[in-house]
This record gives sequence, structure tokens and C-alpha cells, in this order.
Amino acid sequence: MDIFDRIEQSLDTLRPYIASHRGNVEVVDFDEGEGTLLVRLGGTCQGCSASTVTLKQGIESRLRAMVPEVRHVEAV
Repeated sequence: MDIFDRIEQSLDTLRPYIASHRGNVEVVDFDEGEGTLLVRLGGTCQGCSASTVTLKQGIESRLRAMVPEVRHVEAV
């Protein structure tokens, strides 16, 4: 399984929670050298004041635990 498959599989564990708030998350790019994953938050997550918390404490912490190559997650 390649790294993008593992990232998507990890995000799939979070998508039901994000969708319950009418939001979504999409992978844009991953820089393997830097360990930086770029994601696009959509739906109600876009522009939401809590999206930073969702991004760092939800998405980034889960991905860092499940896909060690991911060190940082940034929204674009």
C-alpha cells in the first residue's frame, strides 16, 4: 500500500465525524521530504473558526499516529 492510500485510509476514519458537521477534507499534495501534507477543508469547515482545531488536533494528530511519514498538515 503506498503512502497516499495509507493517508486516505486514515482520513476515512475521520471523515464521518467531519461530515457530521457538514464538512469534508481532501488531500491536495504530500511532500515526502518535508513530511508536509496539504489538505483542502470544504463544506462548513471552510472558514469555520474551529477548523484550526479540527486540522491540528484531529487530522494532524491522527495522521501522525497512523502514517509516521506525515509530520505536518496544512490547509490550503
